[in-house]
Amino acid sequence: MHNVNKPLRLGLYEKAMPAELSWEQKIEAAKTLGFDFIEISIDESDARLQRLEWRDDEIYHLRRLCERQAMPLHSMCLSAHRRFPFGSADEAIRQRAHAIMEQAITLAYKLGIRCIQLAGYDVYYETQSAETHRRFIAGMQAAASMAEQAGVMLGVEIMDTPYLNSLSKFEVLKKSVPSPWFMAYPDVGNISGWNYDICTELKLSSQHIVQIHLKDTLKVTAKSPGQFRDLVIGEGEVDFPAIFRTLAEIDYSAPLVLEMWAQDEHWAGNLRLARSRLRQMGLDAGPTPT
Repeated sequence: MHNVNKPLRLGLYEKAMPAELSWEQKIEAAKTLGFDFIEISIDESDARLQRLEWRDDEIYHLRRLCERQAMPLHSMCLSAHRRFPFGSADEAIRQRAHAIMEQAITLAYKLGIRCIQLAGYDVYYETQSAETHRRFIAGMQAAASMAEQAGVMLGVEIMDTPYLNSLSKFEVLKKSVPSPWFMAYPDVGNISGWNYDICTELKLSSQHIVQIHLKDTLKVTAKSPGQFRDLVIGEGEVDFPAIFRTLAEIDYSAPLVLEMWAQDEHWAGNLRLARSRLRQMGLDAGPTPT
């Protein structure tokens, strides 16, 4: 049993910092703000998809920058599959989904990234069906096989859409993809926003969680679609004290990532405030961010 008094590692989502910052500036900012690592974003935009085409000299230059500052890129948020989903009816899009997965694993391997967060969408811009679900399962099985070869962990995000918005649903998915390299990467904000009992959900999947996104949200109600992004920690309805108590109960010791977005010039102050609030909320709960 690990030492529950040892602080958990807390990383920072890259998009919590302005996109125009250089990598040197992002690394310095994350370190100054007290985070332990950065989660790099490979989203559906052309600019970030281009990162999958980086030459080796570009990749290893970034890795050396991280090493010099002792600020690793521990994980990758791979949301590019929202645009190029495994469940698509278009074979060309499915082929692109596989290519993106292969490139992302290669990039992770070279950068020293240990965990890739996958988007839990069968499709996003297309109509869902039994066939999109079947193709998604096949894509996840193929992705797990690729990850096994590289020894890079895949963690499926629990999403902001109904398709995969709970760890209960992940547990059903896991039965079809039993690889030890295919696990869950829950976003507590998404689970809370869809009105699931977050503590029960975390306990249910305690053996399959490899990393957690800490994000605040507003819940979906009969009169509101909820709000799943752009909130500073403490502005929403997520019960973080209860979450930290549950993490202590399940003996959780894997990393956490603070997920926010840099919306204006107050981004650094917002991150300091969010980190301070998380620390305060976790003080009496066992393992806490430092």
